[in-house]
Amino acid sequence: MPEGDSIHRAAVRLRPLVGRRVQAESPHPRGLLTGVAAAVDGRVLESVEPVGKHLLLRFEGGVVVRSHLRMNGRWRLGSPDPKRVGRPWLVLRSGELEATQWNGPVLTLDTTPTQRLGPDLLADGVDLAVVAERVRSADPARRLGEVLLDQRIVAGLGNLWMAESLWSAGVSPWLPLGRTTGEELLHALAWARREMRAAVSGPRPSRAVYRRSGRPCPRCGTPIRSAGLGDHNRTAYWCPGCQRGE
Repeated sequence: MPEGDSIHRAAVRLRPLVGRRVQAESPHPRGLLTGVAAAVDGRVLESVEPVGKHLLLRFEGGVVVRSHLRMNGRWRLGSPDPKRVGRPWLVLRSGELEATQWNGPVLTLDTTPTQRLGPDLLADGVDLAVVAERVRSADPARRLGEVLLDQRIVAGLGNLWMAESLWSAGVSPWLPLGRTTGEELLHALAWARREMRAAVSGPRPSRAVYRRSGRPCPRCGTPIRSAGLGDHNRTAYWCPGCQRGE
């Protein structure tokens, strides 16, 4: 699933269209049913804003499109392709530029879900101490990894960055929140923010634990483990040898 850094990269990719009047269409029938193309056709794109795992495209007249890519969605920007293969959910075209949104699955004029999000960990000027306090205000019995994946508490983190940041901090995703120290939590959040922001314009760092189940931990050599975490059964990855609190 695209995580916060992927959404910020998509925003950077689309910003050459900002300030332009666009022609919009939805070649895919499911995209057509959203009504988005009809609502924005002929309007000027005023801004592109990443918010956690959501992308908000603001058009003149107060029209806002929300895109959530979930597992397989993608945004692309390039020259119009008359021989394009496949049917994107949304096409925004202006002169020599064409943005296409592929594989949905969330394309809507409803921005209500973004109003329930916690602070975006990648946002300019975010105060990590405030974010850490918000995390610590959750139920202390909840598992740390589950809390960090809760977009209502902090937005933008997904399985990959949760797993890697907690490995860097030396704490397990299974550790109850109430047993996590302030220093451990701040380390994980600061590491995730730094590495995610770097990944917006460059490559992601090499993985220590994510999708490396059964392989040796690069820090202590213990085999990496994985298991479903929380009510949504998202797969967590961790080292039982050097991450405290399994």
